[in-house]
Amino acid sequence: MQPTVVRVARLADPAGPADGTRVLVERLWPRGTARTAVVLDGWYRGLAPSDELRTWYGHDPERFAKFAERYRAELREPDRAAALDRLRRWAAQGPLTLLTASGSPSISQAAVLAAVLTED
Repeated sequence: MQPTVVRVARLADPAGPADGTRVLVERLWPRGTARTAVVLDGWYRGLAPSDELRTWYGHDPERFAKFAERYRAELREPDRAAALDRLRRWAAQGPLTLLTASGSPSISQAAVLAAVLTED
């Protein structure tokens, strides 16, 4: 069995041959980005952190560990857990790239999702 390959990239990054399935994991469509300007296979709004958690976090690097812990708890909610299972199925079929609008993808919800999807 092949290892699960999950990448994290910015939505603005050009699509590459290693991307596999490309999925946006933001609640809102990023301002200033034309929907026709990106290569996208899906948009999982329901996997985004709650507005309360997102606002509290504010992409403050010092809060990332606590953000990740709280976001993982949100991912156990039934609707989010079902969406996460769909992503797991996609990742099992080949490479999966989680897209974010964040300027710092390594401390975004996409990074937390990638870690969750590759654990086991």
